[in-house]
Amino acid sequence: MRTSSSLLRALRPQVQERLYEFYDELRSADHLFWDRHLGAWVATGHAVVSSAAGDPRLSSVRYPDIEAVSEELRPLAKVLSRQMLYSDAPDHSRLRALISRAFTPRAVATLRARIIEAVDRIITPAARTGRMDIVADLARPLPLTIICDLLDVPQQDRSALASWSEPIAEAIGNSRLDADGNRAASQSMAHMLTYLRELLTRHDTPPAPHTLRALLSAQMENTDQDFDELLANCALLLIAGHETTTHFIGNATLALLRHPHAADELRRRPDLMPAAVEELLRYDAPVQLMLRRARQDLDLADRAIAEGQTVLLVCGAANRDPAVFPDPHVLDFERPGGRHMAFGHGPHFCLGAGLARLEGAIALEALLTRLPGLRLDSTAPQWQRSLNFRGLTSLNVAFTPLSDAHDRGPQTTPTNGSSPGLGSATHADQCPARPGPDGVTGA
Repeated sequence: MRTSSSLLRALRPQVQERLYEFYDELRSADHLFWDRHLGAWVATGHAVVSSAAGDPRLSSVRYPDIEAVSEELRPLAKVLSRQMLYSDAPDHSRLRALISRAFTPRAVATLRARIIEAVDRIITPAARTGRMDIVADLARPLPLTIICDLLDVPQQDRSALASWSEPIAEAIGNSRLDADGNRAASQSMAHMLTYLRELLTRHDTPPAPHTLRALLSAQMENTDQDFDELLANCALLLIAGHETTTHFIGNATLALLRHPHAADELRRRPDLMPAAVEELLRYDAPVQLMLRRARQDLDLADRAIAEGQTVLLVCGAANRDPAVFPDPHVLDFERPGGRHMAFGHGPHFCLGAGLARLEGAIALEALLTRLPGLRLDSTAPQWQRSLNFRGLTSLNVAFTPLSDAHDRGPQTTPTNGSSPGLGSATHADQCPARPGPDGVTGA
């Protein structure tokens, strides 16, 4: 079906604030329609999005013809084309296997104490001030700290990596950047790859044990793995490993502040935290879109898709589909059933889902329990301009300032590695929603 509306309207600031109402409008027209402004099929219904996400007739390759990409973007496109996120089987499975050992439930669990410590370093001084920007002060530095710890990146190098990742993420999330934006993204990727090459090959400082750098260093010595390919996927981890979790923490905090009854419920019942994380991911997912291309002529949801055509899977719209989630605009921590699409579906299900859940749960628990009277200040939240990523540029909050004596600090980590109210259910294979078979978004 062809409609006069276009997904491009989601880029307008006034639509960003009412994004899910706009998705309802698109879905009411059709669950799968041809967007003539984008020259692509747009899927908004949960059934078609979830089925298409794992359909082998649809390719995840973003740039099938590198030479057709603009000169400014081409260097970045060449690197992205070597990442697992934009690869199909068998390359995808091989590339994913290189990294997956660092994101098993057991490996993620070992990071719990480090995440609690990182959150405490942020919350403790903030608690004395009565104000903070959730995005700048917590949501952005926390995931960057953890992914850099995982890669064994020295402290003094982390700000540079953060500055390089921002223009790259902008290019990934916005296909309509101008030449300067594309050039900046390509240059940033070049800087990041140069840095990662030096980090993984340096011999003056051995890698810290149990880090991804140690794992990859050992792997490089024992396999004939293409080094440039390995670097490209490390760059993916750095970008996706902190950009999407940043957006999740910001979006989830805003949702709780706009639904104080839900925040109060979570304070009273910390055992709800694993289910709350799933519901908050469904309610306002950090990744809104997945791109696929038809490998062949095919039928999808009774539509004839031609070989080579693009299909945009709008996960954010699927997550509010009333056919799967009754009263989808209600925040319900005891919502039964339903598989949200915040981490994708099928072979590209998010490799870092367990880590994102754990970081989000610990950060949200700290905000709710250690900052009394937490509330939005008078500044309206501002959204990034992107079709792919859903995230805030800032989220200013106020609360009752506490002295050192009144801030009770981080919760003690039990000897079994679980945290009160969080527990092992934050691991990728044990969450209430049971998202998929093999827990960076859509890798």
